[in-house]
Amino acid sequence: MSASRRSGTTDEIGPDEQGPEGPQGSGGPEGPSGSDLLAALLDGMDAALCAFDVDGVVTHWNREAERILGWTAAEAVGRHGFAGWAVRSADAEEVEGRLLSAMHAPGRQVHEFALLTKDGGRVLVRTQSAAVRGPDGKPAGLYCAFSEVHAQIDLERSIALSEALFEDASWGVVLVDADLRPAVVNAHAARALGIGRTSVLGRPLGELLAQGVEELESALTHVLAEGAPPAPAEIWVSVRTPEGEQRRCWRCGFVRLASPLAEEPVPLGVGWLFQDVTEGKQGEQEASLLRFRTNQLHRAARAAAECEDPREAATVHLDFALAGFADHALIDRVAGGAVADGAVTDGPLRLVRVAATPSGAPGPSPLTGQAGLPVRYAEGHPALQCADRIGSVRASVGAVSAEAAREWAIARQWPADSVHALCAVLRSRGRTLGVVTFLRGSGRSQFERGDAVYAEDVAVRIAAALDLGEVLGRG
Repeated sequence: MSASRRSGTTDEIGPDEQGPEGPQGSGGPEGPSGSDLLAALLDGMDAALCAFDVDGVVTHWNREAERILGWTAAEAVGRHGFAGWAVRSADAEEVEGRLLSAMHAPGRQVHEFALLTKDGGRVLVRTQSAAVRGPDGKPAGLYCAFSEVHAQIDLERSIALSEALFEDASWGVVLVDADLRPAVVNAHAARALGIGRTSVLGRPLGELLAQGVEELESALTHVLAEGAPPAPAEIWVSVRTPEGEQRRCWRCGFVRLASPLAEEPVPLGVGWLFQDVTEGKQGEQEASLLRFRTNQLHRAARAAAECEDPREAATVHLDFALAGFADHALIDRVAGGAVADGAVTDGPLRLVRVAATPSGAPGPSPLTGQAGLPVRYAEGHPALQCADRIGSVRASVGAVSAEAAREWAIARQWPADSVHALCAVLRSRGRTLGVVTFLRGSGRSQFERGDAVYAEDVAVRIAAALDLGEVLGRG
């Protein structure tokens, strides 16, 4: 590499380099000259770059090198090595030896040493040097690309962090492109989505999630337009898995990704990080529900204590239990008073309606059944099963049409909008007094085991009030 090939200078090209249309790399109307193109490429690099000829004379010096050290190309090109200007004199021999050793070594050589800036400061740089060979294969010089160590370390940290997130992170990491399709996922996210890491790529989120996809896509769209939200968001989703849909709660964080190479921020997508917090959220919900129901039982007990008529106290317990639990409630009393354990009854068990929540305007449940006429429950009715088994019974209409659900409820002597039922037996002093039935409409979920436990607590209090009314002759 000759000293004449310098950044910002015009190369002298000999006759042997002539092409069919004149000197090789000449400019003209067809394009820039070779030297202009080389200078533009060198100055456009993000890394600082300098080059030396075989004698160690600086032949090239780009703008990034000027930015880091302060020396311009005019001041640097033509100097012999770094001694006396870019390196302290005491270090010059060692630095020059390490740099020029790359001219006779295979591949690239990486070194770290301190360079001097034009204003006298010192900058620790990391260099990569490699030989430049001529047509005969012999070294003609070398190039040296360097950057500040802290910048290099920052880059290495970023790369290491990215690799760690996509390999070893204990939470899900997904890169979503601008079309809201997963572009990269880590192993944890793939397990959470119930699909392989490669199978998930490029697929719409709607194919991976049965519920919650609208909320998630809305969050991703907002991040693309406005940037990262100030705090994590908790999103409930249903994940499609080979075992069926699974309801999960994910605590999600989002960051907008933009290209560092563009002058204007160009969105590359969204970095989506999430952690499964389903168990914790379910625990919080269960604890909150338990506190509410305990408070309701306490308030009902205090209100019932003020009732002179025990039957009225039973309806007070019923009304307090209804809040947040069911849409309708019924109390059916065993015809004749009660059935003792082991007693033989004449004919099938019959139930008489004692109280029911009002079907129109809200208000306290009225007492009914003064005539003592039994309710027309068909054989196998959930309330009859409950009294016969002396245990709770749950029933649901299932996935049917609205008309079929209405017929199902009316056939069981329940309000027409009922689709879920929970019957709890009324027991006192070893006897079955009747059944309390809680009903839910289509806007609520079906009753679960925890709901049955609460209904049984309410049933104990209602049974005690009805039994007291019987003792006082008011049953």
